[in-house]
Amino acid sequence: MTLATRRARFAGWSRKSARLPREAWVLIAANAVAALGYGVVSPVLPAFARTFGVSLGAVTFSITIFSVMRLFSAPPTGLLVQRLGERLVYVAGLAPAEGQTVADVFYLNAAHALAPKLAPDGHGLIWLPEEAFSTAFAPNASATEQALLSALQRPISAACITVPVSRPLWMDIPSWYLLAKDDRMIVAQTQRFMAERMQATVRAYPVDHTPSVTAPEVVTELLHDVLRQING
Repeated sequence: MTLATRRARFAGWSRKSARLPREAWVLIAANAVAALGYGVVSPVLPAFARTFGVSLGAVTFSITIFSVMRLFSAPPTGLLVQRLGERLVYVAGLAPAEGQTVADVFYLNAAHALAPKLAPDGHGLIWLPEEAFSTAFAPNASATEQALLSALQRPISAACITVPVSRPLWMDIPSWYLLAKDDRMIVAQTQRFMAERMQATVRAYPVDHTPSVTAPEVVTELLHDVLRQING
């Protein structure tokens, strides 16, 4: 299948698919089950009241207080986990600041001589040219890996890189940054600027833009380093 065919098919699919991601459906299903649970319990509350020798009001109050505590405890608990237990790891990634766009940081410095010229197609989608996988995106990958990456690529909308972001998580959560010194998509100078701005722990390696494919041991080493520092 040619790139042009894939683009046309993807454009048709994207127009008719505003489907929710799987994670959202999992949350919806979990909440539906929880709601059904209350429906099952409610009819037997009088029996519980008689069994334990308490009033019906006391039983219903215990059920109500459970829901109220979940309502008020969930947000601060989530924030606590976020601040104490969550860590961010960037692998040659883009990290705009609040009010910036992805394009702002992507084009912060002069592009590498072999970096592809990116522009939306007739459907408003941005694709990476096929030849860019060997020249810029994953030059250290094998020919088979480059062909696979090209075949599996998904485009992005221009809005993904032109809409200003809100407050990023790296402003509140400790971060690590794998700096790819041989990256031809995001030059090392731009990566270092972003990493230093977020006060991230930086690990620099002579890898291309896709170390997860071309140097997975380097990514694994970084993740182990993060775990060691978290665990003391």
